[in-house]
Amino acid sequence: MATTTEPAPTAEAGEREPNHGMRIFLIWLPVALVADLVIWFVWGPHLPPGAMASASASQQFDIRVMAVMAAPVMAFVLIYAGYAFTVWRHREGDDEDGPPIRGSARISAIWIGVSTAIVIGLFVFGTVELIVPAGAGAGEGNTAIWRPSGATPLQVQVIGQQWRWTYRYPQFGGFETAELVLPNDTNVQFNVTSIDVIHSFWAYQLGVKADANPGTNNIAYVKTEQTGAVQVRCAELCGLWHADMTTSGEVVSQAQFSTWAQSTKTQLAAVTKLLPPYALVYDPTVIPQLTKGFTSGGIYGAGGAYYGPPGYPKIQP
Repeated sequence: MATTTEPAPTAEAGEREPNHGMRIFLIWLPVALVADLVIWFVWGPHLPPGAMASASASQQFDIRVMAVMAAPVMAFVLIYAGYAFTVWRHREGDDEDGPPIRGSARISAIWIGVSTAIVIGLFVFGTVELIVPAGAGAGEGNTAIWRPSGATPLQVQVIGQQWRWTYRYPQFGGFETAELVLPNDTNVQFNVTSIDVIHSFWAYQLGVKADANPGTNNIAYVKTEQTGAVQVRCAELCGLWHADMTTSGEVVSQAQFSTWAQSTKTQLAAVTKLLPPYALVYDPTVIPQLTKGFTSGGIYGAGGAYYGPPGYPKIQP
């Protein structure tokens, strides 16, 4: 009698292919939820640049939202990859291809729907954050598109020069100092300019960054909301000692600021008389006078009066 050989069954009778999509979803959902909760409540309050001012708080909020949106996507990619390596890995003796998927309306609809929702969500969020006043920490040129409501803001002129930041306070007689001191809970208007080359004023903890260009007044508004130290850096390559163009500032209580401003105004009265009248920008004819005032006050700045931080050689004007 002839014997016949039947092909071995590829699966046990009655065995169905598991719903891999549902498995991945049930693994992904709690992981994504936990990741978002940790990002928002644990990690979020410590994200840079902090919440010392309205602009920095707005930037921190933006980063938190973007991180919360990105975490589920990253979790899905990692979980899908791990599931594929575990469940769909190649096994000895199994050289068949998996079933092809063609023309699946459900998969196409899910892919297009999720992608569209993400893109539109990012578009709406970014547009709202640009339009709605949230500190306007970036420089706005000499015509501000957003102005704070309420009382007149404290004006601080930021003057960039190789390689030092100085600050002039026109509402207190126009004195100029190398210290950036601001009162808490106050709207501040930075008028940013330069008297030599292009610099970029970056008050990190305040969330303020504005270009300092010669002959240009670049306006940036911010509201201080917490006391503490502020690091100011130059964010534009401006010459040999660019990396050393840093300044420490501070946000203090309103009473402390009033005391500091009045005492500094008195202390620098003689130096202030040597400075040219306050202006939003300074033309080349007054820069030597401005430099003389800096030098008299112990502030070595542009015009050949300064060559790096203390300890480096100084070139006399």
